[in-house]
Amino acid sequence: MLKLFTDTDCDVTPEIAREFGYSGLISMPYTFGEEEVYPYETFDTYDAHAFFEILRGGKMGKTSAISPEKYVEYFEPHFAAGDDILYVHFSPAMSGTFNAMNIALSELKEKYPERNLYTINTKAISALALIIVKEIGLMHKNGATLDEMLAWAEKEVDKHAIYFYCDDLSFFMKSGRVSNIAGFFGKLLNMHPIIHMDSQGVMNAMAKAQGKISTLKKMVSLIEELQEDIASHRVIIAHTDLPDVAELAHKMLEEKFGKLDVEFVKVNPTVGMHCGPYCVGIAFHSKHRYK
Repeated sequence: MLKLFTDTDCDVTPEIAREFGYSGLISMPYTFGEEEVYPYETFDTYDAHAFFEILRGGKMGKTSAISPEKYVEYFEPHFAAGDDILYVHFSPAMSGTFNAMNIALSELKEKYPERNLYTINTKAISALALIIVKEIGLMHKNGATLDEMLAWAEKEVDKHAIYFYCDDLSFFMKSGRVSNIAGFFGKLLNMHPIIHMDSQGVMNAMAKAQGKISTLKKMVSLIEELQEDIASHRVIIAHTDLPDVAELAHKMLEEKFGKLDVEFVKVNPTVGMHCGPYCVGIAFHSKHRYK
């Protein structure tokens, strides 16, 4: 049999994993001080408000790659049971953890030469990855073959896009995700870079605007240019404990496009460690992604 896997960097919770037919949920860790935390393994329920309150209070943490041994723990029981795995994962361009995964797979392949791990690279993280995870899960539950799911991903991964912004760029600065110059001007002028994920799975600034309302309006304008049949596809609004801003983004979207299939998601803590507590993003079906 084919078993589906995904990971917590795709904003997948155990409840979402079960609903969409994923047998495995790989937990991507983060560290506060000496404590290494594995989402949904160290804790059962993610309290996003409490997590982002810690970041608002000035406490900084870091993220780390999973060891090869941890990947073996995830995959080996399924290989030993005679199952193959399809892993729908976040962008390898965002982490070195996939090097450890490949080491684990080399070890497992020696023990289980008939077993295979197939992958779908969402070229994304958080809400954008979650859309693709959900679509693949629905296909699998509806009886799609492996080849059909891989073919869908080959075409459709690059036809989903995201725009997001953060009020405070200091978390990105500390994690190396934006330059110090961009962060300085963001603070000085209340300028918000609008960021997207390109066709390589890398974050890049797309535009900029001044102030929250203008930035959201600019994001909606960019979505209008890039979207493809948005009303017929899932839209996910992700936020780092900013429900009021997320709802305002929702209102602006529906003023522009009418009724949409919108879901709200709280950004997972591992990604939240990098972007901080002041971000909102909108993932949607698009004509393409930018290179």
